Amino acid sequence: MAKARLSYGPLKTQSLAKQIAERIQESITDGTLKADDQLPTEEELARQFQVSRPTIREALKRLAAQSLIRSRRGPAGGTFINRPSHEEVSSNLTTLTALLVSLGEFKIPEILEARQELEALCVRQAAGRCEDVELEGMAREVEVQRQASISDEDFCASDVRFHRAIADATHNSVLKFVMFTVIEALQPIENMVVFRVREREVIVRQHEDLLAALRVGNAEAAVQVVQEQTAYLRERFDEAQAISRRKNASDTALPGVVART
Repeated sequence: MAKARLSYGPLKTQSLAKQIAERIQESITDGTLKADDQLPTEEELARQFQVSRPTIREALKRLAAQSLIRSRRGPAGGTFINRPSHEEVSSNLTTLTALLVSLGEFKIPEILEARQELEALCVRQAAGRCEDVELEGMAREVEVQRQASISDEDFCASDVRFHRAIADATHNSVLKFVMFTVIEALQPIENMVVFRVREREVIVRQHEDLLAALRVGNAEAAVQVVQEQTAYLRERFDEAQAISRRKNASDTALPGVVART
């Protein structure tokens, strides 16, 4: 396999490793470098960029952290352009999304609003495309959710799997990719906020209605259920926020009080 021939211009004096990683990433996105192409050696890259080998190693670490390159040892080894799977890219995006939520970049009402519009699109597509395997997957999750003995954690995990099955039922790769982040990163955060005030029976009934609508291909009925569930979750979020505010006000109003044991 031939090594890729690359030509790079001069660098700025700051963040050399970051700039090198960005230059190589640009070569990947513009098609100069393709999946499975082999990069020049560290020594060759250091000479091209006129930097030290440790700087090149740091740049390659940045690219590896994004799953853009992979290393292979042995006589046929080297550093190669990776072909990341949808799951790898989605997983990285999910991690970053969760981080942004923790930093306050996304608010729960915004998440619910976006989720409603995206999931409405998904059920419209799924109503005409879903197959038995997806319907059976949703039905299994409904059965799991009906069990009163399961923990809150298991109920929430089943909730995520149910909505993931809806995304799969669209048979649209872009929608599935986008919804991976919404479902795997944002939905658990919603659940964490509202699980103490929501009623499982309501969620299960909504899932049953959604499944029934998809079974008969009724897109509008499915959209209506999505809107109903979003409105319910928004009400439960407001309730959870009100409880939290009352608790904080109570704690503030009693300074210096020590609990007796």
